[in-house]
Amino acid sequence: MEATTSTSTGEDGSSMLRRWVVSYTGMSTDNIKGLILALSSSIFIGASFIVKKKGLKKAGASGVRAGVGGYSYLYEPLWWVGMITMIVGEVANFAAYAFAPAILVTPLGALSIIISAVLAHIILREKLHIFGILGCALCVVGSTTIVLHAPQERQIESVAEVWDLATEPGFLLYAGIVLAAVIVLIYNFVPQYGQTHIMVYIGVCSLVGSISVMSVKALGIALKLTFSGMNQLIYPQTWIFTLIVGTCVITQMNYLNKALDTFNTAVVSPIYYTMFTSLTILASVIMFKDWDRQNPTQIVTEMCGFVTILSGTFLLHKTKDMAADGLTTSLSFRLPKYSDENGEGIPLRSQDSFRAPSP
Repeated sequence: MEATTSTSTGEDGSSMLRRWVVSYTGMSTDNIKGLILALSSSIFIGASFIVKKKGLKKAGASGVRAGVGGYSYLYEPLWWVGMITMIVGEVANFAAYAFAPAILVTPLGALSIIISAVLAHIILREKLHIFGILGCALCVVGSTTIVLHAPQERQIESVAEVWDLATEPGFLLYAGIVLAAVIVLIYNFVPQYGQTHIMVYIGVCSLVGSISVMSVKALGIALKLTFSGMNQLIYPQTWIFTLIVGTCVITQMNYLNKALDTFNTAVVSPIYYTMFTSLTILASVIMFKDWDRQNPTQIVTEMCGFVTILSGTFLLHKTKDMAADGLTTSLSFRLPKYSDENGEGIPLRSQDSFRAPSP
């Protein structure tokens, strides 16, 4: 009798807590779980950049640096700690899509930039410009705005239901346009303009990435339902989504690496974040109909939050390498440069990228 009362009390307390969370924040428990996972992902991924850089510096002091083709970092435990931290962050990000809509999870990726910038300032003694601090603040404000006005996660009972959403005419049209655009970019534009126009590589990455996130979300939902007792691995749709995820991720990483190898990271990162996030939100709105469950005020507020994050991201990247001397009162609009350990400037493109385009 006492055990029954205790269990009942525990369930009542748990349900009361859920009701309080929903009424106080306006967010469902699934959205709360997705938010926590997305924030955890940003923390782990942001911290991993710093740990890996410390490992690279330590390895470079006793061996051949990675920047000139060395692999001594593979024997450095600190670098592996950073790599494991990044993997944990990516797993948390993957799980977040199973609980919350992409319009909530994807923009929060900007927070990893803040974590990385702040930790670099504290641990690596890299100067964070005053405008960089403003950029961090804008990212936080924008993220908060999106979190507070994000749509509730759609209740889905099986992966077959996700498949039905993915095969509706609206999303099939979007997927067809993406596929056609990617094929045209890869076969017509990459050979001639890939080394000189940054939007070519990033366009491929962003377009493919939007499909990849929808497939990741579908796969995440399938795994969540499977772990809750409803086996989704028996459905062929689960394995089709898995195949799409693998194909998209390989393509996305291939062209992202090409972009990073050819162009300055400070230019690639904000442009890629903008295009990838924008297309992912568009794909999610079409496939999961996120905006159908919201009023125009909420939608406009979300977009304002997204633009605020974009502004903060560009400002943070634009000023991350500014020297404090003579630049505290004016913002330079030249393309940023990185400096290597010898103090030599690294231009917008690598030297190999200045060769004439292929005929």
